[in-house]
Amino acid sequence: MKFIETKLKGCFILEPKIIKDERGYFMESFNEKTFQEGIGQKLTFVQDNQSFSTKGVLRGLHYQRGEHAQAKLVRVLQGEVLDVAVDLRPDSKTYGQYESVVLSAENQLQFFMPRGFAHGFLVLSETATFFYKCDNLYNKESEAGLIFNDQTLNINWNFPFKDLIISDKDLVLPTLQNCNKVW
Repeated sequence: MKFIETKLKGCFILEPKIIKDERGYFMESFNEKTFQEGIGQKLTFVQDNQSFSTKGVLRGLHYQRGEHAQAKLVRVLQGEVLDVAVDLRPDSKTYGQYESVVLSAENQLQFFMPRGFAHGFLVLSETATFFYKCDNLYNKESEAGLIFNDQTLNINWNFPFKDLIISDKDLVLPTLQNCNKVW
């Protein structure tokens, strides 16, 4: 497994070693020891989540506040998405900046973001199955988010806004300037 640190300290793109032959392929998608060595910290995942969405679905940008903040390791099992993490760590040199990466069943890349990040993704293929591991259990009362089209963030979704499918809840999220930044 290759760990590529992004411009956002603590965020990594993981590139697995894939062994292919006429039967198909084999890869190790997660190994706790290798993962902890690769990111340079001890971390235990306690919850796995999976979603299925159609083209144009934008989920996020979500995060958990306070003691319920979550680190996430995400990947795509089927299809292709644009995955985005926004740095919300108040003392970070990259506060308010984002990193995006295309994750697909074809490229098998994974994206890790530590606690303190808002996260979202946009489905680029006809459908996509998205999988993520979290290091903390979900807590409804600690859920928060940022509006996807915040001009301060200026995220390049590279997709026509008129064609997006977004939940009513995600359409009324605050901007970065108005979010409740409690870690």
